[in-house]
Amino acid sequence: MTLFNPSHVDQLCDLLCRVGEEELLPRFRAQIPNPVHEKTSSFDVFSEADQAAEDRTTEALLTMFPDALIVGEERTGNDPGIIKKMADAPIAFLIDPIDGTKNFTSGLPLFGMMIAGLSYGEITLAAIHDPITGGTATALRGAGSWLRQSGLSDQRLRVSPPCAPSQMNIVAGTNFLPPTLRPTVQRNLSKFGMNFWLRCAAHEYRLAASGNCELLVYNKLMPWDHAAGWLLHQEAGGYSAHFDGSAYKPFHTTGGLICAPDPDSWQAARNCLFSPES
Repeated sequence: MTLFNPSHVDQLCDLLCRVGEEELLPRFRAQIPNPVHEKTSSFDVFSEADQAAEDRTTEALLTMFPDALIVGEERTGNDPGIIKKMADAPIAFLIDPIDGTKNFTSGLPLFGMMIAGLSYGEITLAAIHDPITGGTATALRGAGSWLRQSGLSDQRLRVSPPCAPSQMNIVAGTNFLPPTLRPTVQRNLSKFGMNFWLRCAAHEYRLAASGNCELLVYNKLMPWDHAAGWLLHQEAGGYSAHFDGSAYKPFHTTGGLICAPDPDSWQAARNCLFSPES
């Protein structure tokens, strides 16, 4: 039983739409200046838009849930202790104010906003918003995954039917794999139908949950990047696990993650990815 309900989904959708329209789009369209700063490299950046959107979202969530633990990428992401606290928090929210910031700051309209709601470390609510189209993909544990578009009926999301690796469209950001594993995976990508990477997990999870991509492979597991997408994929009928087959939890930051339509296709894909033989 989740502590969240459909009215909370409605509130999150309204919140993300409002913050995206007021804080992100004006900066994306250069109507408002948006200074950009590096974190660890020129590929890992944050901007004024990230911080403004996270602050607005945090304020609204604390109005709805005054006792909630808020874990945001920009304000608390550097504190590993707060990530561990999610396992014991009755209510917690993970916020990624802009997933795909490098795309955003490059003028590429492939970015999203993500919120995951948790109770004692279990992900029970998810919302992934695309400010460009205005659509929001949502999931409530036990109630499925849905796409909400203004003026249209909500659309149920389903992962693609199981298929062989040779027929899979696969997202694999291999640059984040450890050096010992990267050459093996890169060599084995030719066994799959097509591989690509959008630099935006928000859109990649939406593609997989809607049946437009069969496989997601991630190594870097910051919780704000994956918790919402994991539930969206799960509630759309998908299966996922760490590279070693163990279950994913939002406070796990290592171990990799593979998302597939079902356990059999997960295993077949894993065997292909990590095969020592070409």
